[in-house]
Amino acid sequence: MDRKTYTAELAGLRELRTEITAAAKTVAAAQKELDKLTGQRARRVAGLAGYEGAQAPAIAKASGLTLADVVRIAPLLDPTPASVRAAKTDDKAAAEPAVAVAPALTRPAAVLEQPAPAAPVTEAPREVEHQAAAVEQPAPAAPAVAAPVATAPIVPVAAVERPAAGVGPRELPTIPEGPAGARFEAATTGLVSKRPPYTQQARSTVFLDVAAGMLAVRDQVVRVDLGARTPGEILDAVLASAPGTERVYITAGAPWHDGAERYSTLKDAVAAWLNTPSERWTTAVGSGRDRLAGHFVHQRQPVGRYAPAAASDGPVTEIRSMGEWFDPDGADVVTCRDAFRLLWQALRRHWDDAVLMGSPSQTGRDLWSRTIPTTGKWAGGYPVLSEELRGLLHATGGQGRTELILPPRVPEQLPALVEYDRTFAYAKHLWKSPIGTPRRITAGGFAAMTEAEQTKALMSCSHWNVRVTVPAGWNHVGLLPAPVTGDRAWVYPSEPGATFTTWAGGAEVHLALSNHLMPWKVEVLGGLLFEDGKPLDEWGKRLKAAWTNLTNLSKLHADERQRTAAYLASRAVRSVLLFGLGGFAQRPRLVSGTTPVGEALPAGVEILGQDGELVTWQRQAGFSRDPNAHPEWAAYVWSGARAALLDMKYRQGKEVIGYAGALHAKPGTVVYFGTDGIALTERQMWPYRGEPGDYLLKGHLTGPVPHPVSQEEYLKLRGLGRAELAAKGTDQ
Repeated sequence: MDRKTYTAELAGLRELRTEITAAAKTVAAAQKELDKLTGQRARRVAGLAGYEGAQAPAIAKASGLTLADVVRIAPLLDPTPASVRAAKTDDKAAAEPAVAVAPALTRPAAVLEQPAPAAPVTEAPREVEHQAAAVEQPAPAAPAVAAPVATAPIVPVAAVERPAAGVGPRELPTIPEGPAGARFEAATTGLVSKRPPYTQQARSTVFLDVAAGMLAVRDQVVRVDLGARTPGEILDAVLASAPGTERVYITAGAPWHDGAERYSTLKDAVAAWLNTPSERWTTAVGSGRDRLAGHFVHQRQPVGRYAPAAASDGPVTEIRSMGEWFDPDGADVVTCRDAFRLLWQALRRHWDDAVLMGSPSQTGRDLWSRTIPTTGKWAGGYPVLSEELRGLLHATGGQGRTELILPPRVPEQLPALVEYDRTFAYAKHLWKSPIGTPRRITAGGFAAMTEAEQTKALMSCSHWNVRVTVPAGWNHVGLLPAPVTGDRAWVYPSEPGATFTTWAGGAEVHLALSNHLMPWKVEVLGGLLFEDGKPLDEWGKRLKAAWTNLTNLSKLHADERQRTAAYLASRAVRSVLLFGLGGFAQRPRLVSGTTPVGEALPAGVEILGQDGELVTWQRQAGFSRDPNAHPEWAAYVWSGARAALLDMKYRQGKEVIGYAGALHAKPGTVVYFGTDGIALTERQMWPYRGEPGDYLLKGHLTGPVPHPVSQEEYLKLRGLGRAELAAKGTDQ
């Protein structure tokens, strides 16, 4: 090409640019009009839901929407039978056998430090606050990976050793060989966590005690008439007293439970309340990426989003529960307002641009994003793992341990029930987290390591596929989770000779091998080894500082109301950390819907049931392109917290000055594990310094106490124990 031709091509390129710009404007105008029309359609669909005889199939046909879209807009129209919606499907997994098995490990040696290679950094779009539609629920598995991992419900030990009908071992996924396995060591192209270049918009917020009819607006408190306590009447009353309100927190009264006895499930009652017809209000369906957000149906913490019926482009007002942040526990509306104010002030000391968003999860992740470094190796942000790898972590990395241990492992009559709770527990485990993409470790590769190298790998940020055998003579609690089918998901075998295959974090595997009582036999079948990093460290330090300030204020303030408000605000900081961490897990979604009998079903669905007219189905919706999705961080922290329930060291500098945890109690005295606390039959000499992770004596019920046979019974006894301890006072 000569210069003349080059110049002519440049001129032609400029003309093409002009044409493209004009076409883009035309498309943008058309898209704006399309968004306006679809918004009108969504509001009409939501309005039709108020008619008692409304049917989703007829509305879907008239509107040109799918049944799933109609249910997203108006969850009350979901024709799926309540029994089917409430049912949980058995976990599924497609596991492949490991190629080789390493020799059984013995007690590991000292820890060395050697970081692994890191992944390249790519760019991600700006995150927008978005409330998922009510019909989208956490899916049991990622595509082509495996079964779900949810917070484990109560698991009696008896069920581990004598499985109940319908409960048995569940296979977990493994990493495939060949090219398919390479995706488990990769990041998602074009998706990275970056520091946001914007500040979140604060929303005008009020606090409402529905039971008392008291509304806290800025520094004033007014009485309001809420009528029948429907969403429309609440909004009318609030907006009349506080025009421009964008968010209403209900501190007491739970109006969404009004008339719940008329419905088969509490969730149905909440959905009906959220969709109560109103002449002046309609369901807000959002716009752009937030379109079809609608209401969020939850049994106790729902979110209602409403817009004026007469103004399609009018402002959106949310109705939310104060319980998302903390349990008011009888505190009046003024105290709740003051707690929220103290929370914001405490966070602003550590974030100049701190804004309290709708939920602690949204707030936590937004605050974290503002700690992403601007210099150094990760200044460009943190890469998001591949969908395959995120799916594997979801399927194999459970959350907190919740287990009720039954006789004969503990007495039928408990001499006492003593509860210990780890203070601000997860905050202790944020100082180190996996970073970048992992390096796959095969069974053969692990076997080829020296003992010191094996120990270092286990002590690093890692996730392991292992075959475990409980040693002969073991007489204490189980150490590692075993997957089972059914609702339980995970159990903790402790019977000598029991063998199972599972995935566990390096902290748990290392504890099984090196605990002071008796090493377990562990065979490594494979694993994922990450580089050790500190992506959550700064976030955790700032939240711990805010929590400490508020905790001290709750003890030292001269005014009783302010002491209570400071305590509630400290609980809110805990929620920001707890739910913010859970938000990183970003579980895959499960979408359900119905199709009339005889019509073609959507591709890739699983049929749940069928009646004379409708087929009920579900399908995996996979992962959204969330730039802040990091299940590897949540899984690592959860694993460390589970290990600390068994064994935790108290340090003074580098010196270990004490121990705590279930393994440091006598065999047969541990009754219950509850995420970040345990209950025993006798008091322990565990020091309490008020620091994150310390074991706080929370309750003591004097015996003899009949052993609880269910979680409900345990919770009743726990409440009695807390009341008794509060009455007598504590000296831990």
